[in-house]
Amino acid sequence: QVQLVESGGGLVQPGGSLRLSCAASGIGFSIYTMGWYRQVPGIQRELVAAVSSGGSTNYADSVKGRFTISRDNSKKTVYLQMNSLKPEDTAVYYCNVRYSGTRTYDYWGQGTQVTVSS
Repeated sequence: QVQLVESGGGLVQPGGSLRLSCAASGIGFSIYTMGWYRQVPGIQRELVAAVSSGGSTNYADSVKGRFTISRDNSKKTVYLQMNSLKPEDTAVYYCNVRYSGTRTYDYWGQGTQVTVSS
């Protein structure tokens, strides 16, 4: 079964940087999208950034120019470099793997807390 293990969250001051990592295991398919979502209490989980197997990326407007998503297919790992962090970036960040075949399958990590505060 697919397992996603996240790391890299924590507390950072406004304007600071963090790098999230997510390592996937148990993946039995070759073409899949990896991404990061975030959620704050009472608000629907939202897409932050995603990267396809071919390297195409998609970002939420609120993070464009500040966050960079990348993946290492040989390690089945996705990264999120977050720069110029703002208090409104505070959330639990979830790693996602999406496989779209005849059906769409979503797999989630356990979440890692990112807190931006002085």
